[in-house]
Amino acid sequence: MANSEIVDDLVVANRILFHEGVLDGFGHASVRDERNPERFLLARSMAAGLVTAEDIMEFDYDGTPLDPRGRAVFLERFIHAEIYRARRDVRAVVHSHSPNLIPFGVTPVPLQPIYHMTGFLGEGVPVFEIRQFAGEDTNMLITDGKLGRALAETLGQKPVALMRGHGSIAVGVSLRQSVYRAIYMEMNARLQSEAMRLGPVNYLTPGEAKGGAEANDRLLERPWALWKRRAMAAG
Repeated sequence: MANSEIVDDLVVANRILFHEGVLDGFGHASVRDERNPERFLLARSMAAGLVTAEDIMEFDYDGTPLDPRGRAVFLERFIHAEIYRARRDVRAVVHSHSPNLIPFGVTPVPLQPIYHMTGFLGEGVPVFEIRQFAGEDTNMLITDGKLGRALAETLGQKPVALMRGHGSIAVGVSLRQSVYRAIYMEMNARLQSEAMRLGPVNYLTPGEAKGGAEANDRLLERPWALWKRRAMAAG
């Protein structure tokens, strides 16, 4: 198992994502094992707001738990496994069903960066369509390696992707970055929807998006510290 610091950070990430309204009883976050990059850490199947260090499990790229001890695992662990397999730069993955993002996966309206906090969206937000890979009679879940690979291919080299009628994924070079992206992607969706009701939207230019993303990536510890204090104080 990975060192205690990375396990503790993953517990905190789960609590943050719950208290910031990104995860609820469903959704999950993972982190690559820094000591063994062929493995990743993910909680057992449970609500993010209840995760403790004892709930963290280790998995390989096939989604197989290395020490299950009878614990239930997430059906969609293949999301994480196949993204880590495909993207060696990715160190953390968040999969959520955050509500404001859903409309952008089921309509032609693209999710675009509306303010400087979400410059990372300027790289584009692909939408995964499960029907293309599994037909029209699925449960919409990524329950095997084949669908996980298809999702990873849709994500490509982007930082985030939507999943039509399902949710989203956010990846990053660190757990803090992926959590930041998941939280602010949800905020952007809400703000964009509100702005579109008022009239034409003046989105960030590619240069503004790039500059904003680079500036905020240098400040990830600031919101993490606040989110952590708030989440852990709430219990």
